[in-house]
Amino acid sequence: MCTRVLWNTNQTAVLTGRSMDWPESTEPMLYVFPRGMQRNGGQLGSIATVTDNPARWTSRYGSIVTSMYGLGSADGMNEHGLAAHLLFLKVTDFGPRDPTRPGLHAGLWAQYLLDNAATVKEALDLLSSVQLVMIEARGRQATVHIALDDASGDSAIVEYIGGAPVIHHGPEHRIMTNDPTYDEQLALLAQLDFSHPSSDTPLPGNVRAVDRFQRAAYYVALLPEPKSTREAVAGVMAIVRNCSVPFGAPYRDFGIYNTEYRTVTDLTNKRYFFELTTSPNVIWVELSVFDLSPSAPVMALNPDSLALSGDVSAQFEQASAPF
Repeated sequence: MCTRVLWNTNQTAVLTGRSMDWPESTEPMLYVFPRGMQRNGGQLGSIATVTDNPARWTSRYGSIVTSMYGLGSADGMNEHGLAAHLLFLKVTDFGPRDPTRPGLHAGLWAQYLLDNAATVKEALDLLSSVQLVMIEARGRQATVHIALDDASGDSAIVEYIGGAPVIHHGPEHRIMTNDPTYDEQLALLAQLDFSHPSSDTPLPGNVRAVDRFQRAAYYVALLPEPKSTREAVAGVMAIVRNCSVPFGAPYRDFGIYNTEYRTVTDLTNKRYFFELTTSPNVIWVELSVFDLSPSAPVMALNPDSLALSGDVSAQFEQASAPF
């Protein structure tokens, strides 16, 4: 499931928050990747999922990401302040495979863009250079759509419907959840009257994607101008917590999808916040302190530790690249 919220209307920093809602642990790891990484867009762990013309590239930019199952990046930001967030969308359809186009499996979609683009516009321009390919992991298909945002406050939401990309580009596209499609979410939102917000304004309060979308849209529009970056981060985190899924809450026919973790990405200051829902502490990483040169090692941190708190940049350790 999941929720993404972009706050690009304050004068302090451009910030994005997201929740990861999933029926089991996604085994999240935080990785810092340097420039110069050699990637194979058809490789899913030890399995070659795209054997006919897989996309191959060398990363132009360093990044910090949260991995999912060690197979790809679910969320992250690169050194230029471009961020990418993969969320579930059941109706996703990438279309039949065209072997004349380089194939990129969906689990590496976010990483491909973080590796190669500095802005939302550049990321969108890259979409035509590859063909996304559906994969399956842990018995679930990677039916995902992507939200992109950058340090200028630009934003885009990309969904593949009926085999073709549907792109919503512009700083006004600040909220994304799950099904139905973004077009339909906007139509449902337009039916509500938030013109005179107050404590008596009725808001949808359940955990389904439509409710979370409308709740996030309402609260992000009401955020006061922050007095500091700390206050700005707290404002975004408060909305993501409000749109999170409590433990045990049923989600239609999908079963139980608890919120596993939350992130806030400070695109202005290149700072990445992470909150595991089973840990009492928020941690953060300063991307600017890492060596991102092509000869630098991959660095990693397992966030599942009760001892972690505050700035954990110095606690990353050298690791092998998982993908």
